[in-house]
Amino acid sequence: MVTNLLENNHLVLVGKVTSEKTYSHEIYGEKFYIFDLEVPRLSSAVDVIPITVSERLLTGLNLEIGKKLSVEGQFRSYNSYQNERNKLILTVFAKDIVEINDESIEESEESQEEKKDAITNEVTLSGYVCKKPIYRQTPFDREIADLLLAVNRAYNKSDYIPCIAWGRNARFCQNMEVGTEVKIVGRVQSRKYEKKFEDGTSETRVAYEVSISSMEIVEKKDETNEDVG
Repeated sequence: MVTNLLENNHLVLVGKVTSEKTYSHEIYGEKFYIFDLEVPRLSSAVDVIPITVSERLLTGLNLEIGKKLSVEGQFRSYNSYQNERNKLILTVFAKDIVEINDESIEESEESQEEKKDAITNEVTLSGYVCKKPIYRQTPFDREIADLLLAVNRAYNKSDYIPCIAWGRNARFCQNMEVGTEVKIVGRVQSRKYEKKFEDGTSETRVAYEVSISSMEIVEKKDETNEDVG
């Protein structure tokens, strides 16, 4: 696996291919393609994550639907101008992809536990709070906070990553000021929602975000990190 990734944005996913690759864009003569990777959760649910990959990584790589892959890279964003509005597009930018060949295993309790241990969906981000976090409680008193993190990238660029915190992490977020530097660990998740329009119509869309499992404020040097999670 690649190890020289930026420390402030690192992600590893293991899942299966669920779509054909399609052409995305070209930069300096290098073509990029996109495909969907289905990543299981510990529950029966799955997350379907878009993967952007360079043609250089596709040589000798089997991307047929159903193929199991391990993807290492970064969670990135870019703006797309659609219908006279900017839309934030999120994707996993692959730095390395490895095919996984599973041998057939009987569905015993032991094999089920092995499958749970094999579930991989982890992202580590270090960045800056760029909007005041939105804290709320559900009708069932579940605490949630929405956080938008600006993560620096090379060449003076930044990725803007929506994150969601729960419970005590959510309470911790509600008092954060814009500009606070934080480090989070979580998983990339996909979520369907209904977008309603003024004419009364609606459209099913998919949002991508990082569900936070642990977080800490990055203090200045010679200060102690305040850890939550």
